[in-house]
Amino acid sequence: MTDRQSLRFEVLHRGGDRPGWHGRRGRVTTPHGSFETPAFMPVATAAAMKGLTPLQVRGTGSECILNNAFHLLLRPGAQRVEALGGVHTFMRWDGPILTDSGGFQAFSMAQINRIDEDGVAFRSFIDGAQVHLGPESSMAVQQSLGADIAMAFDDCPPAGDAIPQSQRRTRTLEAKDRTLRWLARCIGAHRRSDQALFAIIQGGTELDLRTASVNESCAFDLPGYAIGGVAVGEGTDAIERVVRHTTPLLPLDRPRYLMGVGYPRDIVMAVESGVDMFDCVLPTRNGRNGMVFTRDGSIRLRNAVHSVDARPIEADCDCEACAGGFSRAYLRHLFMASEMLGPTLASLHNIRFFQRLLLDIRHAIEDDAWLHFRNRWPCVNQVHGSTPQETGATDD
Repeated sequence: MTDRQSLRFEVLHRGGDRPGWHGRRGRVTTPHGSFETPAFMPVATAAAMKGLTPLQVRGTGSECILNNAFHLLLRPGAQRVEALGGVHTFMRWDGPILTDSGGFQAFSMAQINRIDEDGVAFRSFIDGAQVHLGPESSMAVQQSLGADIAMAFDDCPPAGDAIPQSQRRTRTLEAKDRTLRWLARCIGAHRRSDQALFAIIQGGTELDLRTASVNESCAFDLPGYAIGGVAVGEGTDAIERVVRHTTPLLPLDRPRYLMGVGYPRDIVMAVESGVDMFDCVLPTRNGRNGMVFTRDGSIRLRNAVHSVDARPIEADCDCEACAGGFSRAYLRHLFMASEMLGPTLASLHNIRFFQRLLLDIRHAIEDDAWLHFRNRWPCVNQVHGSTPQETGATDD
């Protein structure tokens, strides 16, 4: 069996017939079950959703989750996870799992000693040990972990002012070309027949480089394709320009994955562009810090205005926090008293919020009711500001 056969993607419905509309409703089937698309994948960085059990995560409507190969490589080690039955058995999650390649973390989080054609050499943040991660070793790690979907190892340079303007296109072109060379090596090193390998499109905000990356990567005819290198420091307008340009260029019959983008407005824009899969740390990271999402916008539970507010976070939400009758006043008390239940309930609500959002998106596509959907979710019409999202970020 090839990795193409280990993953099946069906387009079930294409809603709407208007300029700029590429949205579709689909289903991805893997050896560990299927998930409906467009899909949001919560991030379980180290094979755990912080503060939540797998049963609780499943109860939010989550069908596929993301693990971080970089963190699991460093602790407890991919071979140990493999010896204990693979990541599904290790963390007691029986649904589909996607692992990122570890490239983004190696480039952006680690104390890097060397970057060259063979990969990245860095020091472990755990014990200071010297570690090397490249195309072949990333594939070895992800195959040992045993996720249903593995990501190719890519070169993901930072955006914004991290690279001088005069050097930006040169570095972006270098990353695009290196990512393609590494993709060929990842394909050569990938042996696991029950695991699908996705390519990652690079090119920064240079649309001609994005087009070239799509054409070059799709020549390998892989089971799926991801748009990487966005939400790493660009503003909202730049993200939208890249996504709207790149997504329709990708094959119609393969799942399209936008890495690390998770604000409601950006998800909706990307769905309109034809994206099928999303992940982001926002629901759980923000939940642990007392920020919760609602249809009308975000709420900061620590604010004093909530100290006597008997309402739930959101009246029509069916999550354990809202349907369970926990008031905003009580949740604020939990955060002010540093009680663990506060982050747990807020994280549950936020993950459920995103799953309800995606469920309504799927219904809107099926019913061709996009304008009605937008009216029901005012938050998707709001610009979230200049706070960068984090592609492949970890839920630390």
